[in-house]
Amino acid sequence: MSIPYIKEDEHGIKTLYVNDRPFFCRSGEIHNSSASDPEYMAQNVWPNLRELNMNSVIVPVYWELIEETEGVYDFSTVDSLIAQAREEGLKLIFLWFGLWKNAESFYAPAWVKKDTKTYFRAQKVSGEPMTTISPLCTAAVEKDAAAFAKLMGHIRETDSEENTVIVIQVENEIGLLGTDRDYSPAAREAFAQQVPEGISDKSGTWEEVFGDEAGEAFMAWYFAKAVEKITASGQEVYPLPCYANAWLKQYPWFPGSYPSGGPVETMQHIWRAAAPSLFAFGPDIYVPYCADVMDTYASDENPLFIPEIRKDAVAASYALYAYAAKNAICFSPFGIEELALDPSMIDRPPMEVMIALNIDPSAFDTAGSKDYLARAYQFIEQMDPLYRKYRGTEHLKAFVRHGDLDYGTFLRFEDFDIAVAYDPKQSGKPLGAGVVFELGEGRFLIIGTSCAMTFRPKTGKNTRVDVLRLEEGNLVDGEWKRGRVLNGDEKMSLRFGDMPQMRYAEVVEF
Repeated sequence: MSIPYIKEDEHGIKTLYVNDRPFFCRSGEIHNSSASDPEYMAQNVWPNLRELNMNSVIVPVYWELIEETEGVYDFSTVDSLIAQAREEGLKLIFLWFGLWKNAESFYAPAWVKKDTKTYFRAQKVSGEPMTTISPLCTAAVEKDAAAFAKLMGHIRETDSEENTVIVIQVENEIGLLGTDRDYSPAAREAFAQQVPEGISDKSGTWEEVFGDEAGEAFMAWYFAKAVEKITASGQEVYPLPCYANAWLKQYPWFPGSYPSGGPVETMQHIWRAAAPSLFAFGPDIYVPYCADVMDTYASDENPLFIPEIRKDAVAASYALYAYAAKNAICFSPFGIEELALDPSMIDRPPMEVMIALNIDPSAFDTAGSKDYLARAYQFIEQMDPLYRKYRGTEHLKAFVRHGDLDYGTFLRFEDFDIAVAYDPKQSGKPLGAGVVFELGEGRFLIIGTSCAMTFRPKTGKNTRVDVLRLEEGNLVDGEWKRGRVLNGDEKMSLRFGDMPQMRYAEVVEF
């Protein structure tokens, strides 16, 4: 049995394979510190995931716990996570908290943090040292790479048969906050040098080539080089698929207001050149315009991998869109263990923090989220055989409401078209979204939420369309198993409420 890998499927779409079968991660990321205590995981995390229809979970592993003493490695926490995940029947995506987490060096071991001469910090233009270790610090990068290689070797020794660990995220939301670039002496010297070949058609210094974006481009190159060193060291031992995530480029839009140097969309060409060992750059999405971000980050070069996204009710809608419209490898709301809790019990980030980080506060409103997401994940699991058959073809289309002024969409199929009208946006409810499979002439399988659909004849045809048969039901092994036949008043309007529903329809023109 081979280890997990990324390759193009029969439709030419980059896909994760686990046990030599396509695997689409219906996931969730747990809170930063939850995985540091196996007992806490057993009592407060794993039980909360059991009713969400997940097949995987994103879990941090911490350099500071693995190598608390330099050169001495302790993988007991890692072993507990793997054992617990096996008991729960879930796959693991490990999040390597090494040198960088959220533009800081939170999880580097104390012996690294204390030795600021050997493991030097990035500096602001004033010379003020930051809490972030500079990516130009070769000594620090080599230590991180050595620890990551040890981790990958341990996973190989303990998990290469069962493939519990399927993907690794290397570092987290890399970049520098509060400055466009590192102004340490090493960085100043490097910034004055010529831009490396392969990242621009121009030649010259960073400032000459990139102008106003010089600082961010410079940091992107050096952070990406560091991540490549770390990733390649680990993959040389055990070549699991690896990716990096990005804190979005967002308001107020200047480098340093978001982490400068991370793999945001405008810097991905630099990251791709410097870090070829990564298969994707995944967005962390807490903004209101999630669908626009998914549209931006999904491409032939960059398969969509969403390690963090808002966990309010709209997550169910975005999950359907991510997989069926954007061929996502992973969809993962953050703080997933909280969906099982009473919303009043959940601590939200302070409002001043959300304002400072430009986070939409409604992203943390979990009212109703558990049931909506569980149903969406259930349907995504059920449609897997059909999805693998039709993905990338004109017989599968998906949609989601993109914004307040987006009132619906129009889907064109081979013999019929479908007009979709979105329900008004409501707090605590999913957005209008859906998935439509064209199974044959006049035969459709539809998943929908918060919308209404009307079948129409192809443009220019002097005909009308009638719904011959409308059924509710479920998919079992890719085959439709009907429940009620809804050929009464229900078929007068093909309407979907806020809880995602699945329908089979046969239509005819006359």
